[in-house]
Parts: sequence; structure tokens; C-alpha cells
Amino acid sequence: QVELVEYGGGLVQAGGSLNLDCIASGRILTIGAMGWYRQAPGKERELVADITSDGRTNYADSVKGRFTISRAHPLNTVSLQMSSLKPEDTAVYLCYAISSRTYWGQGTQVTVSS
Repeated sequence: QVELVEYGGGLVQAGGSLNLDCIASGRILTIGAMGWYRQAPGKERELVADITSDGRTNYADSVKGRFTISRAHPLNTVSLQMSSLKPEDTAVYLCYAISSRTYWGQGTQVTVSS
């Protein structure tokens, strides 16, 4: 069993920055890749960024150059640094971790005002 808790998020003006953190607990040694999805009202959930256990990263085209994902061992914290935020980045951001199955955090709201 793996538990994920997200921190950060909130309200920011367009052009601003926010940091999200996700801390895993439980069977953290079984975790492989971790990352972030987001879901905006009326839209499908989309992958924002992910990072493997050996540090390889992958980003959605819409966030490349603006978001940075990182991971801290051995606490298995995954962080998302978001800059140059746009109103279209407004969504609930969900952390996930892949172990024996995919585990999800509860989500944290990010709202970017224009």
C-alpha cells in the first residue's frame, strides 16, 4: 500500500509561480515512476509531467519550458515547480505513483486568474 499526500496549490495571477509537492508513505521502496496529472472542469484528465526512479522526465507539450518536475530520495517526494502560469493551467492537480498498481493523491486545486 502506498499513500500520497499533496501540498501546495492555490490561487495565483497569470504569469506567477506555484510549487506542488507530493509525499509518498507506506511501501515507498516499491515505487517506480511518479508524476502529476491534472483535470479541469469538463475536460479529460491529462498528464502534466512524470519522472522515473532514475530521473528521466517527460512533459506535456503545453507545459514544456514552464514546469519542472523533480524527485527526492529516499523520501519519495515528487515536486512540480510551475512558472509563467496561464489561466488554462487552472485544474485539480493529482499526484500519482506506480507500484504494484497506480496510486493517486487526493488532488490539489490550482487556479490561475487572468
